[in-house]
Amino acid sequence: MTMAETADSTQDSTAADAPARRHRTTTTDIALIAAFAALISACAYIGGIPVGGGQVAITLQTFGVMLAGALLGPWRGFLAVALYLALGAAGLPVFSEHSSGLGTFSSASAGYLWSFPVAALLTGLLVKYVAGSHRTSALAVFACAVPGMVLNHLAGVVGMKLFFDISWPTAFTYDAPFWLGDVIKILVVALVAAEVHRAFPQLLRRR
Repeated sequence: MTMAETADSTQDSTAADAPARRHRTTTTDIALIAAFAALISACAYIGGIPVGGGQVAITLQTFGVMLAGALLGPWRGFLAVALYLALGAAGLPVFSEHSSGLGTFSSASAGYLWSFPVAALLTGLLVKYVAGSHRTSALAVFACAVPGMVLNHLAGVVGMKLFFDISWPTAFTYDAPFWLGDVIKILVVALVAAEVHRAFPQLLRRR
């Protein structure tokens, strides 16, 4: 066999393997999206303690949402959270306090829910493109998760202001009890994500 024939054979083999690799990648993506939607659903059951004047419950939802963005990247993270919301909208009791249905999206906690996919998207973008090779550092991941957390809180404040028809200062007061817990959550997200990216450095490639 000549060198040219060997090169042609290698190229043909590579071209033949490409669809199989794409299929494996797509299957893996779907599995990860579904797994993280399930994780966020489980996190919604942990806690469920209403706090503040808005009586919005503290859960680990934010942990699951931010972890999805930090580990899966912007688009898979967005889709995982969107799938979670779709399951709740369809009637599965996956929201805080075992709630579900479209009515939840106009409740006191609606602002938080609506912002979840965008928070995951923003966190994923920052971890992938800003942290870059430093995403194995918990400090870098934490810094990238902070804007997503702030976005989630601002949306929650807007939602509570509209739902209760209260002033902005009062709405911020309702939101205040959640800050400490969420800072702790994204700190844990940063520690977990940094270790996962250290173990699987290719996780965010082309995502």
